Amino acid sequence: MGRESFWTTEPEEFLRVGEDFVLADQPTHAKYGFNEGKSEGKDALAEGAGILGELQEQLYAAGTVGERRRVLLVLQAMDTAGKGGIVSHVVGAVNPAGISYKAFKKPTKEELAHDFLWRVAKEAPEAGQIGVFDRSHYEDVLIGRVRQLAPPEEIERRYEAINQFEKELAFGGTTIVKVMLHISKQEQGARLADRLERPEKHWKYNPADIDERMRWDDYQDAYQVVFDRTSTEYAPWYVVPADRKWYARLAVQHLLVRALENLDLGWPEATFDVEAEKARLAAS
Repeated sequence: MGRESFWTTEPEEFLRVGEDFVLADQPTHAKYGFNEGKSEGKDALAEGAGILGELQEQLYAAGTVGERRRVLLVLQAMDTAGKGGIVSHVVGAVNPAGISYKAFKKPTKEELAHDFLWRVAKEAPEAGQIGVFDRSHYEDVLIGRVRQLAPPEEIERRYEAINQFEKELAFGGTTIVKVMLHISKQEQGARLADRLERPEKHWKYNPADIDERMRWDDYQDAYQVVFDRTSTEYAPWYVVPADRKWYARLAVQHLLVRALENLDLGWPEATFDVEAEKARLAAS
């Protein structure tokens, strides 16, 4: 069974944020477009890794001959939603030479001395790369809004600044895929409990996660504003149900594959006489 035969319909139409989108109405346990189970999902993910790998190599090859195209995957989510699994099982399955990865942490003093986009713009992927932002500039209108880390008028300014920044990236050759992994509060609680019960997972647990969990509704409201203000034609948001880790990984892989396929990539033509080089090689 081929990978595409697993999908009954394209999941993008269900995942993409459109007009009148309401986050509170979105299921977290769905598996849009995929009627099979976890075992088949793992098989499809394995097949998809080969497809994604070849497309990524074509993108990288195009960059070596001067093409400007590149892809940026933006990952946002509540704690435990599975961003690390996406990085490991989806992005990590392709050649790391063509990947640009950045996990944005708490801003440093130097970064705070600049506009919030200063540190982000420096990490944009180069031509031929798939860039990954594990958290991103959206932290500045999510935790920034919930924790009131900036005045309300500054938070408001940032939405349009983000749109302008992403527009410049898109018009400069970057295909932007923005993904929010949508996990339920109940599932997050179960995953946090699992981390506490298993010593080998204690390193993943942060007491501050509970502080953020207590602001769950505030974060859901902040995400809703983000979708209302920053899901655009040139940089759309996709909300991926994340209670099933295997489906979330498969869906994000599918979004990346489609983004690369839409670039209509191919292999660069040789800039030398192939037959002459064959002859030279034979004589060497």
